[in-house]
Amino acid sequence: MRRAIYPGTFDPITNGHLDIIERSARLFDEVIIALLMNIEKSPMFSIQERVEMIQEVNRWSHVKVDTFQGLLVHYAASQKAQVIVRGIRAVSDYEYELQMALMNRRLEPQLETMFMMSAEEYSHLSSSLIKEVFLLGGSITGLVPDAVEQRMQSKVGKVKG
Repeated sequence: MRRAIYPGTFDPITNGHLDIIERSARLFDEVIIALLMNIEKSPMFSIQERVEMIQEVNRWSHVKVDTFQGLLVHYAASQKAQVIVRGIRAVSDYEYELQMALMNRRLEPQLETMFMMSAEEYSHLSSSLIKEVFLLGGSITGLVPDAVEQRMQSKVGKVKG
């Protein structure tokens, strides 16, 4: 079985993330969306809320959602994954992701990292930017799934207008 891990915080999951998931789902027998439980970040959504949102928008039977702490390579090994999938939006992403991929290869040489270029229409998206635009009253319609936008509105008490 070809198993891939797509790690991240997904706070919230965006249409850019879903694009990477969909394309990964075509390449692998199983894709695990692995949410990092990072105590140093101040997320908008709890880990459980993020898991629920991803499960709500997941339309692929062989895409699973899980959480992990610690080193990604240890988690990937525990899941018997062969590949880590990472989305790349810009050159700045590549520089950071290359460093991570090289360190991961050093720690777990049999684990490959696969970079996927984001679709052009999502190349500017990040969860942080989505949250900022949303909290400042801008429209995020079409940038996140409708269910995610509704959860964001509920979270901050906004009514879609």
